[in-house]
Amino acid sequence: MWRSSVRAGYRCFGCRNVGPKGIWGSHAVRTCSAPALPAGRITALQAVDLWKRHFEERGVTEPDHSSHYILAHLLGAKTIESVEQGKLTELLSRETTEQMWELCTRRLSRMPVQYVIEEWDFRDLTLKMKPPVFIPRPETEELVELVLSDLEMKPRTGATADAQLTCLEVGCGSGAVSLSLLKSLPQLKAIALDQSQDAVDLTRENALRLGLQDRLHIYHVDVMKDAESVLSLCGSVSAVVSNPPYLFSEDMASLEPEILRFEDHSALDGGTDGLKVIKQILTLAPQILTDSGRVYLEVDPRHPPLIRQWAEANVGELRFVKTRDDITGRPRFCILQKREVKQGP
Repeated sequence: MWRSSVRAGYRCFGCRNVGPKGIWGSHAVRTCSAPALPAGRITALQAVDLWKRHFEERGVTEPDHSSHYILAHLLGAKTIESVEQGKLTELLSRETTEQMWELCTRRLSRMPVQYVIEEWDFRDLTLKMKPPVFIPRPETEELVELVLSDLEMKPRTGATADAQLTCLEVGCGSGAVSLSLLKSLPQLKAIALDQSQDAVDLTRENALRLGLQDRLHIYHVDVMKDAESVLSLCGSVSAVVSNPPYLFSEDMASLEPEILRFEDHSALDGGTDGLKVIKQILTLAPQILTDSGRVYLEVDPRHPPLIRQWAEANVGELRFVKTRDDITGRPRFCILQKREVKQGP
C-alpha cells in the first residue's frame, strides 16, 4: 500500500511536513525544463536515476520517492519495491519512456505525485485523485480509526437500539473518510457534504468505483453559507466527522508550491484562528446528532484547548470528551459528545 511510504514523513508528495496540516517549509521555485528524451532505449532503473537527479537539481522535494512512484505506476505496481526485479533492468518501450517523461515533467512543475498518477491509497482503498480536490493525509487515517472504534461499539439490535448507523462528513474532498467508514461498516449509511463541486464529483466517482454509492448521499452544500440546507438534508445522525480547513490564515503563505499551486485553498484556510469552519460544525452538531452522538474533528495541534473553551462557552449541548494525539504525538483529534436530554418523571 502507498500508506507504508507515506507514513515515513510524506503528506502531499514534495511537501515536507514541519507543522500542522502541511505547514511545510517553503522551497524556492525555479524555472524548470525537462531533460530531452533519450535517443536510445534505457532501462527502468536508468530512467528513475536520471529523473531523481533532475528533480534534485531543480529543487523538487522527495526526488527519489517521486521518480519511484511514477515508474511503479507505469509498470502496474504500487511501489518500486513491488516491481519484479527483472522488469527494472529491462529496456523500457518507447511508449513507456515517453509516458515517464510526460508524468515526470508534471512533477517538475511541482504537481503532487497523487495528481500526477491520478490515484492514491487511503487505508485499504485506492482512490481517484484530481486537482484541486484536497489530497487525504496519513493522519486522517487515524481519524477514521477513532470513529470506527466508537461506531463498532454501538448496539445494533433491539427495538430501541441504534441499528441503522448514519454518519455525516463535512468537507468530503475525495470521499476518503466516508468511503473508508462505509467499507469497514456494512451497516453504516453516510452523508457527505462539500462546498466544492469538484470534490462532490470526485467523491461520487470514487463511490461508484468502489461500489459504495448505494449507502452514500453526496451533496454540494457550503456549511458556512447554507446551514438550513445542512439541517434539512441530514436529519438525525450517529456521528459527525470532519477534517475541516484548519490552517491559520497567516500560515497559508508558508505552504509548499505543491499546495499553493494545485490544491483548493478553501480546503485548507480556516480563517484567522483556524476555527471558522470548526465553530460552525459545532454550532450545528447538536441539531443533527442523536443523543450521545459524537463529533470527531481533525485539528491543528494548537486547537484542542481553544475548541474546548469555545464549546463550553457557546454550545452547552455538547460535552468535550477528549483530545487524541496522532502517530507523531501531536494533539490532533478532538471528540465532543451531545449531552443526553433528561426525561421528566
